Amino acid sequence: MSGEGIAGLNVSRETMGRLETYLELLAKWNSKINLVSKSTLDHAWTRHFVDSAQLLELAPDDAKIWIDMGSGGGFPGLVIAIIGAELRPALSVTLMESDQRKCAFLRNVLRETGVAAQVLSKRIEQIDPTGADVISARALAPLHVLLGFAVHHGAPNLTALFPKGESWKSEVEAAEREWRFQHEVWPSKTNPEAVVLRIKEIEHV
Repeated sequence: MSGEGIAGLNVSRETMGRLETYLELLAKWNSKINLVSKSTLDHAWTRHFVDSAQLLELAPDDAKIWIDMGSGGGFPGLVIAIIGAELRPALSVTLMESDQRKCAFLRNVLRETGVAAQVLSKRIEQIDPTGADVISARALAPLHVLLGFAVHHGAPNLTALFPKGESWKSEVEAAEREWRFQHEVWPSKTNPEAVVLRIKEIEHV
């Protein structure tokens, strides 16, 4: 773990300390709640934290509302909230997670780190539209499903950031049968077979 930054982002010792607190709580809680795969815990810094932090650079500088759908153990949304507290102080982050136990974990990390973010413990489709500038989701659903959620919760100028694995091309092709959208493909900083899809101008066909 570097003391100089994360995913190319220069952050303070205080922010790194908050991320370390989060990592410690993740390890503690994961024995009781399945927040992340146990096999990834030994590599959690790269596999989950750096993987999440890389999304911040792909978001518009003037974004005000960031919605993370299906936050689970907090990736990427909680990492974004912690780093954003320093680098993007005007950014409001909301974590959507229907599992009440995982919501308890997310609120505990926010409390222990002193970071402000909202946790909504409902299903995504049951939450009123949020008018988000940025929407993220990691390992939640196929792309065509995510685009439907994004249209529901996104502002007209929405930027959607979706990390995807090696099957991303087939997901894009499947989604294009239902949706029109502009997309850019950014190589993942943590996995040579993964990408981050940056998507805009989503319309149903």
